[in-house]
Amino acid sequence: QVQLVESGGGLVQAGDSLRLSCAASGRTFSRYAMGWFRQAPGKERDFVAAITWSGGSTAYADSVKGRFTISRDNAKNTLYLQMNSLKPQDTAVYYCAAKFTSDSGRRYYREIEYDYWGQGTQVTVSS
Repeated sequence: QVQLVESGGGLVQAGDSLRLSCAASGRTFSRYAMGWFRQAPGKERDFVAAITWSGGSTAYADSVKGRFTISRDNAKNTLYLQMNSLKPQDTAVYYCAAKFTSDSGRRYYREIEYDYWGQGTQVTVSS
């Protein structure tokens, strides 16, 4: 089992940057594929980015491609989401998620595929 705690959210202006962190507790963090999702007010939770065990392969939603970067440091049991050129439409609660998997090369895109979730961190981008 793994517990996830997000941090780094806040209120920023359009065009600014933020880096979210997701600290994981428990063993074998490196055996978890990880992902970031977000939920805007009144909307469903949407996929943002995903990363494999080693961090060697990543994937992004079209809406954030080229602006966001997902990465991980397995030695620190931490997942990151670097967000640049933020837009008001990026305003949401951001969640990290973990999927235990034996497939080192797999990324996961659907909410239902993930086993564990953090509590979320609010990101608000003003225009």
